[in-house]
Amino acid sequence: MATLQTRYLGNLRTEITHVQSGNKVMTDAPLDNHGKGEYISPTDMVAAALGSCMFTLMGIAAQRLEIDLTGARVDIQKVMGTDPRRIVEIKLDFYLPGDYSDKDKRILEGAAMTCPVGKSLHPDLKENVTFHYGAEVAK
Repeated sequence: MATLQTRYLGNLRTEITHVQSGNKVMTDAPLDNHGKGEYISPTDMVAAALGSCMFTLMGIAAQRLEIDLTGARVDIQKVMGTDPRRIVEIKLDFYLPGDYSDKDKRILEGAAMTCPVGKSLHPDLKENVTFHYGAEVAK
């Protein structure tokens, strides 16, 4: 059985349904590629999937460490290339509000880097990942 179902709605827009839950997500082609940019673009979803996946693995590690990551965020920037049009870099800045030991930081960061989405991306796609802790998060 399918996990996702995508319907083309016309005008460079799609509707994705998560079959199990029925939740829906809309996509648009971005403004710089003939679209309206009213919804997330498919390539933005790739970047978001990487950040979400990394956070999920960090969350699993945090549960084992009895660390609460609530309030943490990741700011993501996707960089596009041309000829052919593709994602060439994803920049991820993780902001974790707690004070963590060096050991806990290593475990959390290591968990993030085991993300299956990241492991599935082409090796030429540069992943630039930075972690910010404690006081740095107040930005």
